[in-house]
Amino acid sequence: MKDTPLSTCERDFILKAIEEKKRLDGRQTYDYRKIKISFGTDYGCCFVDLGHTRVMAQVSCELVAPKESRPNEGIMFFNIELSPLASPAFEQGRQSELSVKLNRQLERCLRNSKCIDIESLCVVSGEKVWQIRVDVHMLNNDGNLMDASSIAAIAALCHFRRPDVAVQGEEVTVYSPEERDPIPLSIYHMPISVSFSFFQQGTYLLVDPCEREERVMDGLLMIAMNKHREICSIQSSGGIMLLKEQVMRCSKIASVKVSEITELITKALTNDKTARKAGGRCGFAESMPQERITALKVDETPVETDDVAEKAIGIIEDAEAPPPTASSPVVPVPGVGQVGMGLQNTWGVEEEEEMEEFSSGDDDVEEVTKMEEQKKKDNKDDVVEISDSEEEEVVILHPEKPPKEKNVKSSFHQKGAPSSKKKTKQKN
Repeated sequence: MKDTPLSTCERDFILKAIEEKKRLDGRQTYDYRKIKISFGTDYGCCFVDLGHTRVMAQVSCELVAPKESRPNEGIMFFNIELSPLASPAFEQGRQSELSVKLNRQLERCLRNSKCIDIESLCVVSGEKVWQIRVDVHMLNNDGNLMDASSIAAIAALCHFRRPDVAVQGEEVTVYSPEERDPIPLSIYHMPISVSFSFFQQGTYLLVDPCEREERVMDGLLMIAMNKHREICSIQSSGGIMLLKEQVMRCSKIASVKVSEITELITKALTNDKTARKAGGRCGFAESMPQERITALKVDETPVETDDVAEKAIGIIEDAEAPPPTASSPVVPVPGVGQVGMGLQNTWGVEEEEEMEEFSSGDDDVEEVTKMEEQKKKDNKDDVVEISDSEEEEVVILHPEKPPKEKNVKSSFHQKGAPSSKKKTKQKN
């Protein structure tokens, strides 16, 4: 799958910004993007983040037969894999022109510069030597893959430990890490590649170009150098003619950048060694809470929390008082109720009316009973039974025994009580 080309407007915008000494991500002309170096759980695994460009390098070893021309030297092998995971422009299972170019440049930078003692990799002369294999995987492509690959490869080689070996006669014994501590590689210096991009036939120069800047550049210059200011390799591509002054200027800039990156690698190795010795979290386990697994992530934003309480109190004091809540204009109808803050509770309207009716009825009954009690005091001889409530009385009929007169009188309704009283008065 081919990558989407830049439009004419985008190309003109990038070139116009470079003329004004401005870049898309806000960097200056000679600024590098933010570099992060982290190591995996196993020795020899290194992750490098150069801005949004993410690279993983893995170092492995095995015992093989040496070359006939060099029986006392070990073998160094480099492999760069450009997978579609990094960019849709990369095809799987097929070496592109870019991968071949990066492989050759990485070999010149690390193997031809003699940064590793190859003779120390020999176990038995002419029979057994260590083959060191460095696999570099591109996880995300945002430009300047060569610089990220060289940093990841040299950091992984410094972090790698090979198994210890014992030779007894013709027998070669390889010890596991549990039996004997693994041995680090013998590294003389750390060559690091620094890339420079040129625009408008060498008029403008940028350090660490991003992916869009690489599309519009006219030429590229890659200088591999160590912290001792020794140039290990230099390569120019793009077909532009560079002056001697331009190359010398780039070499001076590269010496400063290489010393900073070398110090960063040394610090990362020291921190990892301290964490492993203390038995703390390191490698893949350490990367999980810090979200280093994903290729694209958002950095934490610092927030000042010193005077938060004072600001909150000031905001509350300056704020206007909330308006009073008005009751709902909805008029409740029978069977509808409303409950809420600031609203009148209308649940059970019918029940309240019924309770009022019952309470008024009870008051009437009490008044009637009081009047009857006074009359009883006046007429002590009269024997009249009056019920205390207006509820319907239940009369129990007994067929065998006829009811007495007194019981019949007491079973009358309350309304008939005054007439019975009049009859008793006439008899008296």
